[in-house]
This record gives sequence, C-alpha cells and structure tokens, in this order.
Amino acid sequence: MVTFKIVSRYVLAVLFIGAGVLHFVAPAMFVRIVPPYLPAPYLLVYLSGAAELAGGLGLLLPATRRLAAWGLVALLVAVFPANVYMLQSHGAGMPVPLWALWLRLPLQAVLIAWAWWHTRP
Repeated sequence: MVTFKIVSRYVLAVLFIGAGVLHFVAPAMFVRIVPPYLPAPYLLVYLSGAAELAGGLGLLLPATRRLAAWGLVALLVAVFPANVYMLQSHGAGMPVPLWALWLRLPLQAVLIAWAWWHTRP
C-alpha cells in the first residue's frame, strides 16, 4: 500500500504540475471556462495555475506534502464552478462532447478524494 501511495502521489503531482504549466502556456483555453460573473478571468487563470504548480511541487516535498494536498483539495472545490459553467455553456465554444462535460463533474469529486488521501500520513 505504501508503494502504491507513493506512486499515486507522484502521478497526482505530475498531473497538477502539467495543468499548472498549461495555465501559463495556453491561458485563453482556461479563460473561456471562467464563469462570466467572476472578475479578471486572466488573473484567476494565472492564480489557479500558480496554485496547481505549487500544489503539485509541494506534493513532492515531505515537509509540504500534507499542506499541498489540502491546498489542492481547496483549489479543486474553488474551480468546480468552472466545470459547471463549461457544461452549461456547452463547452464554452470548445469541441468537447457533452458526455465528457458531464463526466467532469463527478471526476472532480474523484480528484478531490485523491488529493485528500494525500493529506493523511
């Protein structure tokens, strides 16, 4: 179980580091899914990208591992409205199948549970 958790932590870290980098490399893609009632969409995309990078990198360091996992849980809850908005706006103009938009909603809960698991020793 310990080995599986270590591998899981590294996979989660790579996913978040990759997603964080994408927020800076292709911010327009993420700006499209920021709900219109939120201000400063580019700023929010950059902040969430920085949080993903910090969380992913933090998972790799023993001293910050648990705090990083809690931060990722909070981030995943905070960005959930973007997933809902993407569904409501039928992909926000992106060619995403409807089934994938629906799948993103419960997948967010899986990601939250996955990050939460890494808050435990």
